[in-house]
Amino acid sequence: MALPADHWPSQQTVGRRALRGAVTPGLQLHPVVKAFLCGSISGTCSTLLFQPLDLLKTRLQTLQPSDHGSRRVGMLAVLLKVVRTESLLGLWKGMSPSIVRCVPGVGIYFGTLYSLKQYFLRGHPPTALESIMLGVGSRSVAGVCMSPITVIKTRYESGKYGYESICAALRSIYRSEGHRGLFSGLTATLLRDAPFSGIYLMFYNQTKNIVPHDQVDATLIPITNFSCGIFAGILASLVTQPADVIKTHMQLYPLKFQWIGQAVTFIFKDYGLRGFFQGGIPRALRRTLMAAMAWTVYEEMMAKMGLKS
Repeated sequence: MALPADHWPSQQTVGRRALRGAVTPGLQLHPVVKAFLCGSISGTCSTLLFQPLDLLKTRLQTLQPSDHGSRRVGMLAVLLKVVRTESLLGLWKGMSPSIVRCVPGVGIYFGTLYSLKQYFLRGHPPTALESIMLGVGSRSVAGVCMSPITVIKTRYESGKYGYESICAALRSIYRSEGHRGLFSGLTATLLRDAPFSGIYLMFYNQTKNIVPHDQVDATLIPITNFSCGIFAGILASLVTQPADVIKTHMQLYPLKFQWIGQAVTFIFKDYGLRGFFQGGIPRALRRTLMAAMAWTVYEEMMAKMGLKS
């Protein structure tokens, strides 16, 4: 028997049901996958904005004493030279490997961090020591996974290698240096990234805990989180700068520096103690702003997905 017209569902009702059906599969994503996606998107945004600072940092770290004699070369001088000789877009050299590294790399970091927090913390806020261990563990996993792309990125930025593409770079490094070349500077990279992430996460969580979020206007929470990230990033960057300089030299000259001691000796002999802090200003700016932005975007996206970061 046919139903009366007023018993048939309206077009709006059908539309709403269809929309729910289309959205539901996306909402069933595993929380770790959601954390990975949020981290990847936040990493992409910050990488696009701050790539020039990373390039300037690499160029400053690889300046030879003969390039400037006794005169110190600052960030502005290097920036003007890059723009003059390679155009404004030259500041974004190494963008491809940066994106290839950061999109999965930051995603792996946040996904691992979320998994570790759910497994070990079970909902309670992390202590300072727990924050350090979470940051170190998450960054170590991401650092090992993305090491080959990190090597290529550093070489792109240095201007000393003429790779045609990321795939060509991978083939060239593997042919000439073997698998060790793809992981050159890995120890120094982990000595830089793992402590940075641990120290950063500790200061970030501790400063966030000091701020009474329940008394802060909801519209100001992203600004508050960003400010906490800035403070944490500056402290973490200063502590880990020497490891970053060592990592850069080992990735650019893997045959010359096969272990950390050789790179440390060379840097100290040619540049003195000051050499371990070359490129410190652009790196501190980039890492601080990038980490603060990545965490702010990540936490906002996780909140919109109904997950606690």
